[in-house]
Amino acid sequence: MPSNNNSTILLSLCALVFFVVTISCDTPKPPPPPVDPVAHKVEISQWHEKRMASLTSQTGWLNLSGLFWLDEGEHTFGAHASNDLVFPADKVPDYMGSFIIKDGKVGIKVNSGVDVLHDGAPIMAMDLVIGRGATELTYGTLSWFIIEREGGSKAVRLRDSEHPDLQAFKGVDMYDIDPAWRVQATIEPYDPPKMITVPTVYGTVREQPSPGALVFEINGEEYRLDPIDGEQLFVIFADETNGEETYGAGRFLYVDPPGADGTTFIDFNKAYNPPCAFTAFATCPLPPLQNRLAVAVTAGERRYEGGGH
Repeated sequence: MPSNNNSTILLSLCALVFFVVTISCDTPKPPPPPVDPVAHKVEISQWHEKRMASLTSQTGWLNLSGLFWLDEGEHTFGAHASNDLVFPADKVPDYMGSFIIKDGKVGIKVNSGVDVLHDGAPIMAMDLVIGRGATELTYGTLSWFIIEREGGSKAVRLRDSEHPDLQAFKGVDMYDIDPAWRVQATIEPYDPPKMITVPTVYGTVREQPSPGALVFEINGEEYRLDPIDGEQLFVIFADETNGEETYGAGRFLYVDPPGADGTTFIDFNKAYNPPCAFTAFATCPLPPLQNRLAVAVTAGERRYEGGGH
């Protein structure tokens, strides 16, 4: 008899363990706590203010005045139309000098009597640093430096601190801030991280690393986005508002990396226009095919009416 009692107890314990494990496996994770709408509105408003300050800063997008691609060889520059690189006519002399590109390196020669400055001092010739710490040269309200893009292509990026677009800027409209557009997402890791193909406005492509797909729901429907890896995840996406209410070539968004539980939040209230919404002289990436959402994301920045690009 005791052995029968022991067997009964053992069977009951096994059944209880099975029940608990089954319930644990089947029970979904509790939803995240709701965000305080007042605090959230303050956060998005402060983010928007910083965004507007960035656009109008010296390193913002509104003061771009030219983008000149360089091939191997010598390229003259100045205001006259006969130059290879034609700078704004009312800003510089007709003939300023030339850029020389050889074996992937770029230098500059400045004509006598033309006060091109580097760190406030006039130069006649120098080799130019490209990329991080790029050499910046100035003449009057203009400044320029060399950028490098896919395949080693190099270009002169020109800024004007008195650009008309900068002077006319009155801000960027946004949708009403809505906490419902702050959605929880789970990352489905790519092991190993995969390279995703990102097209650009210049017809080139970039291969960028993605750590995994961000999976989330909008109105009960599941969607996925492939972010680009970094300290924050960078998302280039399109949605059904593009072209009418928002910029036609999509928008950008940063997302905090997932926590230990593999979840994070995508706050579409922080979706913003790419540089090409403001200037024709940017080299914007475009949304990868898999990042085109079949839903209208009515959050974040609207189309910039002063752009026209």
